[in-house]
Amino acid sequence: MGVDIGSTLIRMVELVDAGKGVPRVERYVTEPVPRDAVVDGNMAALEAVAEALKRCWSKLGTKTRNVALALPTAAVITKKITLPANLREQEMEIQVESEANQYLPFALEEVNLDFQIIGPSPANPDDVEVLLAASRKERVEDRVAVAEMAGLKPVVIDIEAYAIQAAYELVLKQLPQNGQGQIIALIDVGAAVTKVNIMQDEQQLYVREQAFGGAQLTDDIIRTYGLSPEEAERMKCSGAPPENYAAEILHPFVASMAQEIARALQFFFTSTPHNEVHHIVLAGGSVLVPGVVESVRQQTSVNTLLADPFAGMAISPRIRAKQLAMDAPSLLVACGLALRKFDQ
Repeated sequence: MGVDIGSTLIRMVELVDAGKGVPRVERYVTEPVPRDAVVDGNMAALEAVAEALKRCWSKLGTKTRNVALALPTAAVITKKITLPANLREQEMEIQVESEANQYLPFALEEVNLDFQIIGPSPANPDDVEVLLAASRKERVEDRVAVAEMAGLKPVVIDIEAYAIQAAYELVLKQLPQNGQGQIIALIDVGAAVTKVNIMQDEQQLYVREQAFGGAQLTDDIIRTYGLSPEEAERMKCSGAPPENYAAEILHPFVASMAQEIARALQFFFTSTPHNEVHHIVLAGGSVLVPGVVESVRQQTSVNTLLADPFAGMAISPRIRAKQLAMDAPSLLVACGLALRKFDQ
């Protein structure tokens, strides 16, 4: 199962093999996280998060306990290095540790370090490109502890950006020619942060984070109607909000989101040689409010769609396909994590 622990919700997705390595969505569920239990990706209240995770797993109704979790991208240092291709694994580990020492602002014994061979170096066929990733031990240990306290078995700790990228490869099937040769802006609007990732084929052209998210809408609802945070979250999802809600609160929020996305594209154009984006793919819980796609399309004049990593998958009969399609944009990280089951 892929488990995405956000600042307001835990999202859990279980994928199984439907045969010939094709994934099937077996179950998925979300569960609220107590306010301020997760702050900026840090587990501020381990027991409260573990309790929420346990409730989430019970609601899912599965026997599976193996989980993949992710660290926030900002909590991990990644670096691409080049090493001789003929090194044995043990020799490579020693080399990676030696290289990591140069880039890390803290001692090696304070970090969890891993590496992955990407492939031959374009500059020299006798070398390989290696991606190394390192994070402070406590960031990894907090996630492991939360999973174990909830009775689950953490098998993988990934990085949010790579989990999104794994799911993004499935999203490409929604685009003309599977997005080949086109510049695509994948924009994930979370509770507090908007993550902008602009790609062309498998190459990452640009990454940026902006301080904007759905918490702004929640705060506006709390202020206007005098509700608790939990009641405000429920109002966002309800089909029958107060009469003045759309005009006074929702529409201004959606317009602000569209402006933030247009601003992100402008930053991309001014800081790279590129001057065009062919598609905007929206993800994250905050893009599920009505009117977002149309507003972003109008503001940017770019074809805009909601991300659906499950579009080409088989779907278990216990899942309502229509509901899954509506929730799909918010499940990108959890889906990408669950795909780790299918890694060779």
